[in-house]
Amino acid sequence: MQYETRARSIFKALSWRTWATITTAVIVFAFTGRFALALTVGALEVVAKMALYFFHERLWQKIRWGKKEVPAFVLWFTGLPASGKKAVADRVYQLLKDRGLKVERLDSRDVRPLFPETGFSPPEVNRHVKRSGHLCAMLEKNGVSVVASFVSPYRESREFARRMAATFVEVHMRSTPEACMKRDSKGHYARAQRGEFKYFPGVDVAYEQPRQPEIVIDVEQTPAERAAEQVLDYLKKHVLVEGRRVKKAPAAAEVSFDES
Repeated sequence: MQYETRARSIFKALSWRTWATITTAVIVFAFTGRFALALTVGALEVVAKMALYFFHERLWQKIRWGKKEVPAFVLWFTGLPASGKKAVADRVYQLLKDRGLKVERLDSRDVRPLFPETGFSPPEVNRHVKRSGHLCAMLEKNGVSVVASFVSPYRESREFARRMAATFVEVHMRSTPEACMKRDSKGHYARAQRGEFKYFPGVDVAYEQPRQPEIVIDVEQTPAERAAEQVLDYLKKHVLVEGRRVKKAPAAAEVSFDES
């Protein structure tokens, strides 16, 4: 896929303005036969149209009619460790940035260093997720959408994050511990099984699956690129439209590679 660079766009604008001015000068010269007058009219046209364009744009900036405000939202990815949350969230984040949205990307790895004393017991994890949910909600209130990815294994803290946000979209990366273990290139599952990690979701503590997420991605059936496109399609339909707010979905939107 090709795209136009900013430098090319600027060069095209200058090229168009130059040829338009030359055309005006040639027409004046053709009708009057006065070269100096043609140059003068061409120069005046450049100045006049630049000034007109400036004031025209400033005027339309003040007119609210026809403007569409996209509400900020929190997009929350949850799932077992090594379920692919980060990969899909990164892709969605880039797609949203490419659309010109004000968006931030938060991952558990970004937030944990802020609270280095936080452990991994269920109460500590719940506190960590609640703090993260509060941070996402604060960004949302300031007009910044958030793409967040946290294991967030417990419903209590996920529901807290939902309540804090005005527009909350939960994406469940559905998989099994066995499948995630096969994808675990860092060996975290193996270390948890050896007892090196405690409170590891899918090994010695249960991952509490969301009861009613907005989107469910079948990890084994859906490549990351496809999953990101499906998430963006959901956002276009339910969130990135004027006046639409998602708090709790009536039913999960199933996402799979062979979805019809």
